[in-house]
Amino acid sequence: MKTNQEIEATDWANAEFAGIDLGDSRLENRCQQLAVTLGKQPVASINTACEDWAESKAAYRFFDNEDVTAKEILAPHSQRTVERMQGYPVVLAIQDTTYFNFTHHPTTEGLGEVGRKSNKTRGFGLHSTIAVSPDGQPLGILTEMFITRPIGEAAHTNQQSKKMPIEEKESYRWLQSFDATIQVSPKNTQVVTVCDREGDIYEMFVMAQEKQASLLVRASENRALVADEMKYLWAKIEQKPIQGELVVQIHSNQKRQGRQANVSIRFCSVKLRPPWRPEQKKMPIVSLQAILVREENLPENLDKLGHEPIEWLLLTNTLLRDIDDAFRVIGWYCCRWQIEIFHKIIKSGCKVENCLLQTADRLQKYIALMSIVAWRLHWLTYINRTEPHLPCTSILATVEWQALYLRIQKTTKFPKEPPSVHQAVRWIAQLGGFLGRKSDGEPGVTVIWRGWQRLQDLTDIWNTVVLEQEKLMGNR
Repeated sequence: MKTNQEIEATDWANAEFAGIDLGDSRLENRCQQLAVTLGKQPVASINTACEDWAESKAAYRFFDNEDVTAKEILAPHSQRTVERMQGYPVVLAIQDTTYFNFTHHPTTEGLGEVGRKSNKTRGFGLHSTIAVSPDGQPLGILTEMFITRPIGEAAHTNQQSKKMPIEEKESYRWLQSFDATIQVSPKNTQVVTVCDREGDIYEMFVMAQEKQASLLVRASENRALVADEMKYLWAKIEQKPIQGELVVQIHSNQKRQGRQANVSIRFCSVKLRPPWRPEQKKMPIVSLQAILVREENLPENLDKLGHEPIEWLLLTNTLLRDIDDAFRVIGWYCCRWQIEIFHKIIKSGCKVENCLLQTADRLQKYIALMSIVAWRLHWLTYINRTEPHLPCTSILATVEWQALYLRIQKTTKFPKEPPSVHQAVRWIAQLGGFLGRKSDGEPGVTVIWRGWQRLQDLTDIWNTVVLEQEKLMGNR
């Protein structure tokens, strides 16, 4: 029989998977239980996370079941995401693609090409859309789409690509995800789809205009303009005077250090000329707002930091009445970094590329489930920055915060009131190696996922103690 603490610890999985429909209640219960098990040990393999061979075997059977799909696993969480979006006037739906490399598992079936053909890398891609509040709080996953490139298929030339319908191109995933986002967007919430340069597809702007959906894309193409003395996009925006200045935060990654950049702002309205598509239906003219964000005065040590000068040309159908509107839209684009963090958690935090499930289909189901675990770790990191004063019971089960408190404070007595979210998250990070110096800022996702795994080990020990105490009390 489960203790109250064990039941409470599964509440998040019960909530995220409520209403899951796999056609079999046993499969649905197994999915929830797997989420709890893998969520406790996100870095561990299936065998390590499961307590015994029977539980491991049940997990393998679940991912091997032909009646279960990755889309069905994600569906209830996506519905919870939409419900969370309803509490915000503006939500950012951020799209991007990441690729998984399973070349080191040569017996895995159903993999495709990843990266350059000469490297003979094998795996598949994942195109995700995540919902994020404008202050950076991850609300959940809206869509996921797996991409498998056939092995040995010749790449299309530019001329061939121009003649192909958009529906036959790999880039069509951006439009599919955009359309799926539009369909589920709450009525009273402005949902702004945010894309990097790969999302600079003319059909995206057409869809946004026809369906009156908000869109923000970093431009890649120097597109032709309609009825303007300046024939092309970049020339048009560059001839505008500087209308404001802003400091933007550039996040660190494996190639560069984080820094702040002082940028100038120019913006104006533009009308884009439709690209020529032979043998295809002519597309309409699109009216947009263009914002040029540029670093004018470059720091002397820019190369040492691994950075290039900032120059973003943003295209949006959001009305820009003044510089404050432009600042707000630039802030939205700065949140695009969240999807890179999310993909990092899936790959590096949950280590899904180490999984040995032998087929691409099983791996994709596993990744769909681990994506929800990754979102929870992502959410845990950022709720500390957006709602730090909440009681920690809003993010941790009783047994979790108690085990955490006893370990960090090295005491046997609990406080009269549970600690705050801010305190609890920093303590979790401390378990993961966070030092908490003044210069360290708030903890990031890496120390959070390391600390989370240690916390779950401590929780299991503390839960055993609680269970023994309850047995002793019951025998009196």
